[in-house]
Amino acid sequence: MKYLKQSLKVLCLLALASSAFAQTHEVLMKNRGSAGPMVYEPDYLEIQPGDTVKFIRKHKSHNAASIAELSPADYPGFMGKIDEEIEVTYDNPGFYGIKCSPHYAQGMVMMIKVGDTTLPDSYRAFKAPGIADKRFQEIYARIDKQ
Repeated sequence: MKYLKQSLKVLCLLALASSAFAQTHEVLMKNRGSAGPMVYEPDYLEIQPGDTVKFIRKHKSHNAASIAELSPADYPGFMGKIDEEIEVTYDNPGFYGIKCSPHYAQGMVMMIKVGDTTLPDSYRAFKAPGIADKRFQEIYARIDKQ
């Protein structure tokens, strides 16, 4: 019984320690930024499992939503409401594509890398609508240079 109590204490401390090191990263949803119109800034993040991304509305009529084709197969996804600031915690390693639903074809997209992982080939094969595809290709080129 003594060992069980000690083991439980250690597990609780480890759980507290891991959540204490988790970070929150901010992403701005903007009408215009350094990359042009309809952007997330930054448009690429590298985070660790357990970290949270907070999507902050800087201008009206934006949201953040996951892209099923650019997310791990077992990821349930999310869709923020228009003008909603939303926080999303990423627990599992992988790449996660994000879009602004009303401005997807206008290129309002970003990519989040969680943990130590490799970009799946299927992501490169996926064709996003309009300018979004060009912006994803630019993000992939930056990932390749790392």
